Amino acid sequence: MKITHHRTIAVAAAAALALPLSLGALVPQALADTSSPSPSTGKSSSPSASPGATKPFGPDCSAFSKSTRDAVAKEPLATAAARDPNLSTLVSAVKAAGLTDTLNKAKDTTLFAPTNAAFDKMGKAKVDALLKNKAELKKLLTYHVVGEKISPDQLPHGDFTTMEGGKLTTTGSGTSFKVNKTAAITCGDITTANGKVYVIDGVLTPPSS
Repeated sequence: MKITHHRTIAVAAAAALALPLSLGALVPQALADTSSPSPSTGKSSSPSASPGATKPFGPDCSAFSKSTRDAVAKEPLATAAARDPNLSTLVSAVKAAGLTDTLNKAKDTTLFAPTNAAFDKMGKAKVDALLKNKAELKKLLTYHVVGEKISPDQLPHGDFTTMEGGKLTTTGSGTSFKVNKTAAITCGDITTANGKVYVIDGVLTPPSS
């Protein structure tokens, strides 16, 4: 009986020693489980991209780097256009016509912006004369403005009423589009604080002119 009693005590003591050891082995594993990241749900936890982070399309978007796009997305139309050196003639014309505030204060507006080269096609004499005729200049420029925010998916068969009152159309597919079947969009879908800019390689003529 004494031998049995001693064996029982020995087994109990061994079990008592084994329990802390087994618990000690489990603690690091438990900590590891709680500190490891939860399985991915397939959704990114990064903040959503700002409007300016959307890359515009077209062969001539070199002036709109990501940092410029992010800045332009916070600026109104006329101010945003001034960031592109290829639009300096247009910006000067907008100022001469007294339309800077009109474009900057408009809501959900699209500007089809002719490049300097587009104005050059008209000839210096004609451009100079236009800049001196505020009424005609305003008529021409407002024909390049549409009172809605035009998205790329509207361009293939677009039909829009301009601020001038006339109609303009857009046609094309993919990333190749034309306005009134004459002026190509060279850099499109540039997001600004109050609308969109589509850079074009020709100056549009109002139907009534």
